[in-house]
Amino acid sequence: MKKMWIGFIIVSMSVVITACGNKESNVEQDDSVIRVGSVGADADIWRFIANSEAAEKADLEIEVEDIEDGVAKNTATADEDIDANAFQTIGYLESFNEDSAEKLVPLATTYVEPVGIYSDKYDNLDEVEDHAVVAIADNPADGARQLRVLEKADLIELDADFDDGVGTTDDISANPKNLEFELIDDWTGPRILQDVDMALIGNTIALEGGLNVLNDAIYREKADESNRINLNVIAVKEDRQDEEQLKKLGKLYHDPEIQEYIDEEFDGTKVEADLSLSDVWDD
Repeated sequence: MKKMWIGFIIVSMSVVITACGNKESNVEQDDSVIRVGSVGADADIWRFIANSEAAEKADLEIEVEDIEDGVAKNTATADEDIDANAFQTIGYLESFNEDSAEKLVPLATTYVEPVGIYSDKYDNLDEVEDHAVVAIADNPADGARQLRVLEKADLIELDADFDDGVGTTDDISANPKNLEFELIDDWTGPRILQDVDMALIGNTIALEGGLNVLNDAIYREKADESNRINLNVIAVKEDRQDEEQLKKLGKLYHDPEIQEYIDEEFDGTKVEADLSLSDVWDD
């Protein structure tokens, strides 16, 4: 009986040791996978990237995790539950860092979804008349961004201390054409074009309304340093930005195979922004 118990103990210990060995092997296998947190259209893009020939050539195994909330995606990245995320603009990332003990940094810029100025009345900005009625979003973040677009279009000037997160029409310092502003639910933008002289509309809403910012807008945001806060980025934890496997993600996003898919899938409206981080990010 004693021998039987000894045999049972030996077998049990062998099972435990084998199980531990398998667990360590699984951890190593999981660590070789880059986990990217995203959502919606961006998640669809990264699923395509994960299954692309370009990813295979780069020797990257990517797993996409859908995480709805933006703060949750950033927190998961800071906690290393995921390795990187792809959903946010530089402006959003800077705002998160201000309120967080952990710092995330951009690994690479990816694209801009431009806000456009649309009009059924004018074909170009030179035609804009005095007292033209301009529709802008009634929510602070989008409204402020749209006012900045009007400034870049040389239609207005904003106060030097204009807040790009919550600025309003009260912060207009010069309005040479005496533009009149109508605040709207931004989702109604495409439907109310016939009722105003111009409307500023974000890309997602424009597409839903059958508008293409590249073809239908009389003016649109640029995908360059002048529009830095609206550049979308891949973000990682600060102390991981030099990891070689993670750095490959930025190059992979801009691979011609990937860009061809994105252009076709989104009618060119996710405008590629492949910029040097030194030009758009302050360390």
